[in-house]
Amino acid sequence: MVSAGTPLVLAEAYCRVRRQSLLLCEPLTPEDMMVQSCADASPAKWHLAHTTWFFETFVLREFAHAYRPFRSDFVWFFNSYYNAVSAQPEKKLRSSFSRPTADEILAYREYVDAAMEELLSTASGAAEERVVLGLNHEQQHQELLVTDIKHAFWSNPLHPAYASGPLDLRDPRGAPPAVAWIDFPGGLAEIGHAGDAFCFDNETPRHRVFLEPFRLASRPVTCGEYLQFIEEGGYSRSELWLSEGWTTAQNERWESPLYWRRDPEDCSWQVFTLRGIIPLDDLLAAPVCHISYFEADALARWAGACLPTEAEWEVAAAPLPIAGNLLDNHSLHPLPVRGASQLQQIFGDVWEWTASSYLPYPGFRPLPGALGEYNGKFMCNQMVLRGGSVATPASHLRASYRNFFPPATRWQFSGVRLASH
Repeated sequence: MVSAGTPLVLAEAYCRVRRQSLLLCEPLTPEDMMVQSCADASPAKWHLAHTTWFFETFVLREFAHAYRPFRSDFVWFFNSYYNAVSAQPEKKLRSSFSRPTADEILAYREYVDAAMEELLSTASGAAEERVVLGLNHEQQHQELLVTDIKHAFWSNPLHPAYASGPLDLRDPRGAPPAVAWIDFPGGLAEIGHAGDAFCFDNETPRHRVFLEPFRLASRPVTCGEYLQFIEEGGYSRSELWLSEGWTTAQNERWESPLYWRRDPEDCSWQVFTLRGIIPLDDLLAAPVCHISYFEADALARWAGACLPTEAEWEVAAAPLPIAGNLLDNHSLHPLPVRGASQLQQIFGDVWEWTASSYLPYPGFRPLPGALGEYNGKFMCNQMVLRGGSVATPASHLRASYRNFFPPATRWQFSGVRLASH
């Protein structure tokens, strides 16, 4: 995780994270960077500007007293949802903002980075903590940038590829290892962030939970297994679905995960990826992704299982190293598992839906001031996901990390690991 250190270490981390955002945009044209293909997404150039706004608003304005804003109207123009800072434009309109141009946004980043370089040479205490929060915030937007680009390119009838080169699937049509069920004894356990390293406020405080004995599947559900769910009528059996999920699936005419489609000539299944369209047959052993909580829950019922709670997931994952198919691997798509005797792919590949609503931990206290709006005000009508995905920077993750989205969300790299009791 990106954490505090000496001024030099923090300055190096700042440069590394800020450079990564620009690298993600290198394959994009200025026209690509304007696209906002769904209400959940944002244009790439907006991500570049908003992450810069965060440093300007919450670091430079508070800790660099001689700083002068790049443009005074950016304080509200690139505000996302911090009502204590200012009003903000409607999110759904971001793609209509042709100005400022991409070049002006890059100049904005350079201007703020220069001021941050000066501040970082002496940053300590509260200023250092705020910089670390800003870097972790930018890493979140790097993930969103990747998923938003994927949705934008999929929405284009030409289905352009973002990345070149084939997906390294090794033995693409080989069968995945059979699922092994890993037993956990339950009992009294502690979850939530421990130690002095960085975490978001919603990961605290660390607290005790009591768990009944449970089992987790050794790997996530694969595309091949999800295809079986489809072929056995999973989308037409109302008894498998939560009421709201059934209504949503019917209204949205869901028949498969997002980015799956039938070939118009031979009706075979294909999958759109950031490397272009791939036959589903090549991905049968890879984890299924881009499914909603509603679909994950219906699949679990169909399989005679359930979703793990976030506490069960964290207790199982806590002893394991943060390693896996993450953004740093540059695969940009989930890959087949290599073994199944122990928990596999617990980090990376796909975010795993849990059965837990996104709620405050006992004793939760949001950050003071406007930053308290970062996580706390979303603790309603959202479900928790764990583990990271192919779009998550490796240094951004930890076992206590809580991601959250509304249950109908599908544009993220979200999948499912089954549990049972």
